Amino acid sequence: MRIALVTDAWLPQVNGVVRTLQNTQRELTAAGHEVTVISPADFRTIPCPTYPEIRLSILAGRPVRRRLEALTPDAIHVATEGPLGLAARNWCVRRRLPFTTAYHTQFPEYVRARLPIPLGVSYAALRWFHGRAARTLVATASMRRELESQRFRNLACWGRGVDTELFRPRDKSFLDLPRPVWLYFGRVSVEKGVEDFLRLDLPGTKLVVGDGPATAALRRAHPAAVFVGYRHGEDLASHVAASDVFVFPSRTDTFGLVLLEAMACGVPVAAYPVTGPIDVVASGVTGMLSEDLRQAALAALELDPEACRAHALQHSWAAATREFVSCLAVRPAVQAPVTVPTA
Repeated sequence: MRIALVTDAWLPQVNGVVRTLQNTQRELTAAGHEVTVISPADFRTIPCPTYPEIRLSILAGRPVRRRLEALTPDAIHVATEGPLGLAARNWCVRRRLPFTTAYHTQFPEYVRARLPIPLGVSYAALRWFHGRAARTLVATASMRRELESQRFRNLACWGRGVDTELFRPRDKSFLDLPRPVWLYFGRVSVEKGVEDFLRLDLPGTKLVVGDGPATAALRRAHPAAVFVGYRHGEDLASHVAASDVFVFPSRTDTFGLVLLEAMACGVPVAAYPVTGPIDVVASGVTGMLSEDLRQAALAALELDPEACRAHALQHSWAAATREFVSCLAVRPAVQAPVTVPTA
């Protein structure tokens, strides 16, 4: 099956959306599907206001249309609500072609954290964007319920996986820091709540792995914390595995891929009881969920790393991709999609 994957989030961005799409592309290709990614790498871009790491494609409508017409894909998945996603969505609507979308990011909450735009306005815009899709894919059951309460329709669940070969228990001596080591890794931006983590009164060391628009201000405000910037591959996994607790202070994530990555390393999680963590973390087993993030962190320190690892092993990218394929909207003249093999 020929699949067009249209996304405004792609390399060199470092985030959960990009990792999800990369892993999905890899699994689809391994299963024999022909996947074409239409991303900002193919277009002229400008930096996103307040978030220059994100590049926004400009004058994308006609080039996207030409790419899709040349590809004649059997299925079109619009992964993001940016300029490329909008161009692909509008082309499908005009051609009356079925397509799917995904809700990766809680944009209304992200926008409100930066600008005084009412949530109702943002949700209305997103209902319009996703409303013509055959299905809108969400990562968790709680996210599905939340969007249903906002009058979204045609929702389907598409889970996530974790690379348990890369993210695995490793030698704690990799980090020569006072213990316990409390880790945050991911984007360092206002909507991620990193300051909630850095304000906690905890013994040992607070370690921040990642970067973003809030890094400079947080470094100044919290000089005792250790900031190491972005890490990738084995280096990232070694930092995660050598930590003692992963503190996830975000209230706006739709899933939180980093939760599974930490657990795969045998590192328990402390988080708020909100969408994302409530679906991924087994409170009292693989992490602790509480509105008192400090108490959650201290309690998580006592949890069994082997239980964390065992939980993560239940989540594979192959299984997640089979779910993705089953949700795709295929052109009527094309046979039903081939599912990803279980092996």
